[in-house]
Amino acid sequence: MNPTVPNHSASGQVTFLGAGPGDPGLLTLRAVEALASADVLIADPQILDVVRVHARAQVDTPLQASADEASIPADIPTLRDTANLVMAAARAGKRVVRAVTGDPGLDGYVAEEMLACAAEGIVFEVVPGVAAAVGVPAYAGVPLRDAQGTDVRFVDARSADDRCWAELGTSDATAVVSTTLDSVAAAAGELVAAGRKPDTPLTVTVAGTTTRQRTWTATLGSVAQVLKAAKVLPSPDGGQPVIAVVGERSAAAQRDQLSWFENKPLFGWRVLVPRTKEQAASLSDQLVAYGAVPHEVPTIAVEPPRTPQQMERAVKGLVTGRYEWIAFTSVNAVKAVREKFEEYGLDARAFAGIKVAAVGEQTAKALVAFGVKPDLVPGGEQSAAGLLEDWPPYDPVFDPIDRVFLPRADIATETLVAGLIELGWEVDDVTAYRTVRASPPPAETREAIKGGGFDAVLFTSSSTVRNLVGIAGKPHNVTVIACIGPATAKTAEEHGLRVDVMSPEPSVHKLAEALADFGAARRDAAIEAGDPVTRPSERRPGSRRRARS
Repeated sequence: MNPTVPNHSASGQVTFLGAGPGDPGLLTLRAVEALASADVLIADPQILDVVRVHARAQVDTPLQASADEASIPADIPTLRDTANLVMAAARAGKRVVRAVTGDPGLDGYVAEEMLACAAEGIVFEVVPGVAAAVGVPAYAGVPLRDAQGTDVRFVDARSADDRCWAELGTSDATAVVSTTLDSVAAAAGELVAAGRKPDTPLTVTVAGTTTRQRTWTATLGSVAQVLKAAKVLPSPDGGQPVIAVVGERSAAAQRDQLSWFENKPLFGWRVLVPRTKEQAASLSDQLVAYGAVPHEVPTIAVEPPRTPQQMERAVKGLVTGRYEWIAFTSVNAVKAVREKFEEYGLDARAFAGIKVAAVGEQTAKALVAFGVKPDLVPGGEQSAAGLLEDWPPYDPVFDPIDRVFLPRADIATETLVAGLIELGWEVDDVTAYRTVRASPPPAETREAIKGGGFDAVLFTSSSTVRNLVGIAGKPHNVTVIACIGPATAKTAEEHGLRVDVMSPEPSVHKLAEALADFGAARRDAAIEAGDPVTRPSERRPGSRRRARS
C-alpha cells in the first residue's frame, strides 16, 4: 500500500544540494539540472560563484555575500537566516535550491532546515555532494586507506569532546580532522595527549580542490614548527578551514608521488590570455586542465565594416555562382559570413557547389558548427603560408570559375592574396569585419600586469602584443612571455619583452602545451635543486631585466 502524500500544490519545493569542496568540476549532473530549474538560489558564500553559473540569468539570489571563504570564521554558521529564506520562498510556490559546501548530509544546520520543510509538508529532495573530508585528501594525494584496509574516522575539531579525542588517541584508525589553520597544532596536541605517538604522519591541506590549494606534510609533534617555517603561521588568515589527515597508514609518505593535483605543470599560475572572449574559451579550458587560473583580457574588439556593401555583394555572389572557392582565415570571418547569411535568411546550403578552405583547426571547427565541412585545411603550418602550400593552382580545364572569395579583417596581410594570384586565381579580398583596440581592463588588472601579478602571458599574434601594451602597459619582467610564432616574438622583443616560450607551430593549443612544458621543466629543476616550487610571480627582483637580443 502506497503512503498517502499530502497535496501542497500551493507550496514550492526545495532541493538541498551539495556543491563539493570548491572545484566547480565536482558538481554532479543532478546538481546542474536542479540549478538550471531554480527560481531561488540560496548558497553558502564560499560556493556561490561555483553554483550560480549553472542557474538561469533571472534566478533570485537573496544572499549576495562575499565568496571569499577566508573572510568567514569557520566556527560561525555562514548563514543563520537561511531557514527563514528557504521557507518563505517555498511557501510562495518557488523552486528553491539551497546549496551548501561539501555534502548536505554532513551539515547540521541543513538538517534543521530539512526538518522545518518536513514539519510544514513542503516537498524537498537531497542532492549529495563530494564531502570536503573525502574530496580534499583525494586532491592532496593522500589516500585514506591502504591495501590492507584500515578504519577511517571523521572528526570536526570544533565540536569534538574529550571522549572523542580519547577514542581517536587509542585507535590506529586514520583520522580526518576538519579544523582551522591556526587550530591544527591544538588538534594535534589533543591526539598526542590522548595517546597517539608524536611521530605519527600528518598532512594539512588548505583551500582544497581549488588552485589555491596548499598541502604540508609533518607529524603530530612537528606540525606547529612546519607551518611556522613555511611562514604560514601566524597569519591573519588563520581562521580558514583545513583538512588534516592523521595516521601511519594514510600514505602521507608517498604524497610526493601521489600529489596529482598540486603537481600539475602550471598549478596555481595566473595566466593572462589577451584575446577576445570567443577566441579565449577553448584556450582557457586547456590552461585549467594544466592547473592554471586563466584571466581573459580582450585586447581586440570586432566590429562590422564601415561600408557593408562590398560584403553584401560578395555574399550574394556566393548564391549566384560567382566563386569557385571561399577561404576563411579566422573564426571571426566565419562568424561575419554566418551573420550575413542569417540576415538574408540563408543557411549552410548556400555553400553547395563551392569549395571551402579553412586556415586551421579552430576555424574548421567554427565552420562545422555552421554546418559546413571544409574541403581544405592545411596539413602543416596553420597560417596563410600553410594554406598556400596546399592550395591547388587554377586549372581552366577542371575549374569552371577562377574566382576566390576571401572575407577577412581590415588589417589582414597581403600574403594570401598575393599567393593566390600567383597560383592563377582572381581574388575578391573583402573586409568582413574590423578589428579595433579594446577598452582598457580594470585598474586592478592593469596593476597586476605591470606589477608582476601574473605568472605568464600568452601572445597569439603581433596585434595582441601591441594592443595589450597599449591598453594596459608592459608586463613585469618576472612574467613568463609565451609567443605563438617568430613574428609575434619579434614584436614582443621590439616592445622590450623577454620571450621565454615559443610554440613549435602556430596553434594556440600548441602554445599552451609549450607553456605547460616550460612550467613542468621549471618545477623539476626546483625539486632537483632542493628548492621550494614557486610560481614566477612569487619571485620579484628589484629591477627589470632587458629583453635579450
